[in-house]
Amino acid sequence: MRNGNLLLTFNAGSSTVKIGLFEIKADKAHRIGKGLIDFRRRPLTFHLTEGPTSFDRSLQTDRGERLQEVVEETFGILGEHFDISKLSTIGHRVVHGGDMFSGPVRLNDASIRDIEGLTALAPLHQPQALRLIRAVKHLRPAVAQTASFDTAFHATQSDLVRRFALPRALHDQGIKRYGFHGLSYAFIATELQRREPKAAAGKVVVAHLGSGASLCALDNGESRDCSMGFSTLDGIPMATRCGTLDPGVLLHLLGQKGATLKDAEDMLYHKSGLIGVSGISADTRDLLKDARADAREAIDLFCLRIAGEIGRMAVTLGGLDGVIFTAGIGEHQPEIRAAICNRLRWLGLEIGSDQNATNAPIVSTSSSSVTALVIPTDEEQVIADEALSIFAGE
Repeated sequence: MRNGNLLLTFNAGSSTVKIGLFEIKADKAHRIGKGLIDFRRRPLTFHLTEGPTSFDRSLQTDRGERLQEVVEETFGILGEHFDISKLSTIGHRVVHGGDMFSGPVRLNDASIRDIEGLTALAPLHQPQALRLIRAVKHLRPAVAQTASFDTAFHATQSDLVRRFALPRALHDQGIKRYGFHGLSYAFIATELQRREPKAAAGKVVVAHLGSGASLCALDNGESRDCSMGFSTLDGIPMATRCGTLDPGVLLHLLGQKGATLKDAEDMLYHKSGLIGVSGISADTRDLLKDARADAREAIDLFCLRIAGEIGRMAVTLGGLDGVIFTAGIGEHQPEIRAAICNRLRWLGLEIGSDQNATNAPIVSTSSSSVTALVIPTDEEQVIADEALSIFAGE
């Protein structure tokens, strides 16, 4: 490891940045703090948690596009609570690694150019990660930076699973299924092995359910299928994204309806999913409290599509031994878990109402032939561990 025993992680989403601060002890990363910047909030606020204490600090820079200033203020706030002179490495989550990156990399001019070349495959997420990388490089040029890729975990999928039924030349040009949320799935695979080694050796579907949502089929801890494919629009409905869509709808909108490409992109990424169906909210918590029929329909559609995708993945796996719920919705919303599991009773999944109501680690009954678990995810821990692996032995 380089000089200094502090490691920082940046987990950039399309509208938020999650921050993890880790202390390196005996070549392992131990979390000592975490933060969140939500660019949708005004005033722009840095939420920091240090041990049992949490607090918010409003940033002087109130515009997310001034990311270098945001990062500089963030370093200043962190410096009030931690000795960031000991900061040796910063690890980043990068959504898309294409076929170019199958594992973490140390960032240099060449690797940054390669990541930038994949921007067209993740137009919402990739630019944000690159802006963070460049801001850090400007502000802390002596600090080593690494990148961990959401797509890398899915490199174990077969070519058959990754292929669209399109002309072969397009597949060869990179138009294929990549899969995302790989850092979350990597953490769950490791944690499942620690908690339930018998289940980890079997056929399991992990449901990462947050504002962005996807599912992953694991066989003996390796990715075999994923609901997201070429882009983060694919798969199940999400907070504001549509999920799987008949391409004929796009042809109709762009053709007969005269929509522009920008209008279509905005609709698919920001005005669809739960907010599109309900017209009320993109947050399942709000919709579950709302008695209106449109709110109920949005929740029902969300759960129906998730259950259907789990059934499809059971076909890929050739069976189903377990279902794992993770991320904000998966970890904390019993009503959603129950609605999904009740649609999977034909697979032998029985959910226990008491266990489910308390978000217990195992929410299925003892007689269920499919085990249902709740496991909190930690993408930042994976980023930190992968950053350490790059510098092992230095």
